[in-house]
Amino acid sequence: MRSLIAEFLGTALLVFLAVGSAVAGFDALGPVGVAFAFGFVLLALAYAIGPVSGCHINPAVTLGVLLSGGMVAKEAAGYWVAQFAGGIAGAAVLKLLTSGFGDVEDQTGALGSNDWGATISGGGAFVLEVLLTFMLVFVVLLVTGKAAAPGFAGLAIGLVLTAVHLIGIPLDGTSVNPARSLGPALFAGGEPLEHVWLFILAPLIGGALAVAVARVLRPPTLDETREARGGEAAVDRTGAELPAEVRAAEEGGSRRSSPRDR
Repeated sequence: MRSLIAEFLGTALLVFLAVGSAVAGFDALGPVGVAFAFGFVLLALAYAIGPVSGCHINPAVTLGVLLSGGMVAKEAAGYWVAQFAGGIAGAAVLKLLTSGFGDVEDQTGALGSNDWGATISGGGAFVLEVLLTFMLVFVVLLVTGKAAAPGFAGLAIGLVLTAVHLIGIPLDGTSVNPARSLGPALFAGGEPLEHVWLFILAPLIGGALAVAVARVLRPPTLDETREARGGEAAVDRTGAELPAEVRAAEEGGSRRSSPRDR
């Protein structure tokens, strides 16, 4: 339950703060400022709720974790419900702010929803979203793996989200997150709502493709390397590779003292 609450709250905050930076501040921030807003929000949330739920806050990321064997289907279904509900809740707050609180203007004209047609075709938007989501989920899977350097996953994920928004904002507003797209589209209506299927389907395909490639490129953990060589592994509980001199010292100590000696 704590994980589901974290996923709901995290997705709501991502939509409210990051999409809100475009809705209320696009004229002042521009595409670059909005891209960094998305990256900074995800960076903060990764360290805040990552220990609770893994900070997926994105159905495409949850799909990637599911296909990688990191969770079961029942858990993933709960995450998806929480994420879509959070996206709708965050968009509802934005809609309230732009319709009932003074002169707050929606500077995007569509509550920050994603769409195509002005600068890119539907087919182009589909390919773009598949590729951008592939990049995001690919990085998430590798930097959170057992062989990754501990403590830096949130930074890497925040930076890659910034990068994909720098590319995608001028073209289709950048989705890479079905929950982020559905919430604003429900309140914007019109073409954004008619086209939202693309921003749900394409990111899921991109996330699935990322799993396939990550399986091929994922570096082996120390345990896996030693097991393949037929020897016992020095266990590194952080998941990071130990420096060579540390491994040598541990191996020397294990050879000098046997269980009987201890």
